[in-house]
Amino acid sequence: MNTDQPTYEELRRRATAAAEPRTPATDAAIACDRLVRIFSTDGIEVQALQGLELTVAQGDLVALVGASGSGKSTLLNILAGLDVPTAGSAAVAGYDLLELSARDRLRYRREAVGFVFQQTARNLLPFLTAAQNVALPMQLRGGGARGVARRGAAGARRAARVAEILDALGIGELAHRRPAELSGGQQQRVAIAVAMANDPRVLLADEPTGELDSETAAAVFETFRTVNKELGVTVVIVTHDPMVAGEVRRTVAIRDGRTSSEVLRRLVTDEHGEESISEREYVVLDRSGRVQLPPKFLEALGMEHRLAVDLAPDHIELRPDRSHG
Repeated sequence: MNTDQPTYEELRRRATAAAEPRTPATDAAIACDRLVRIFSTDGIEVQALQGLELTVAQGDLVALVGASGSGKSTLLNILAGLDVPTAGSAAVAGYDLLELSARDRLRYRREAVGFVFQQTARNLLPFLTAAQNVALPMQLRGGGARGVARRGAAGARRAARVAEILDALGIGELAHRRPAELSGGQQQRVAIAVAMANDPRVLLADEPTGELDSETAAAVFETFRTVNKELGVTVVIVTHDPMVAGEVRRTVAIRDGRTSSEVLRRLVTDEHGEESISEREYVVLDRSGRVQLPPKFLEALGMEHRLAVDLAPDHIELRPDRSHG
């Protein structure tokens, strides 16, 4: 009898452990494990997320990319507390998004995350100045203060915080302008300030440069970089903009409701002291051992239906199935 073979009980224990949600890493700002979101319309079910896995470290700056319908906006809405997942697990800034009560979800959206919409009209109230728009989330968060003196002190703190945020993002001179008096890029920069009002740990943005020209988009992205580097906030941006996707350390591609690949960038220095950006694309291996191979690779080698798989000493070999030929 081969004593090296695992027993049935051992195999069952391993399978049960593999099915359990992962414990989020202590340095993770965002941890999604086997995340599922199913929509039902007219009796037809659409699975927008199909077991998606994603981890984002504290202080990271990440771009999410993918074709329309890939699931990236659904994921962002879940992370923002605007939607509820069907199954799996999702934790953001210490909050378990599947266990939040209605009151906790409201608190989460006010305190833990900031959100910037693509449409500038959704980010700002048109009848308030930039400073008043930034102050509003603070008033909604701390509106229970009583007494003239307490309200006066709270108002002074809010005014100082508003000035601090606007100055940090380089738009202090816009404080007394209303949205109609701002350009599209200025509106988005004020919208970022609004999202930062309550000092969130995570900032989420859905196509924030989608309606801007390239020069204005670059200025808006620089504001996100400031929030990330100088204020230490984790930033996740859904984008189709190749400029934005190419400027972050990590770009995660979503396809068919799952994370499919990642591009990692790092600064390298050659023997002459010259600095450059090194870029490498990886496919994502999920807990079930699945990967989504790049379509261009499959097309180049005529791979479809099934592949021959062989284990080499330090890699796995994939070849087209030629058995039928």
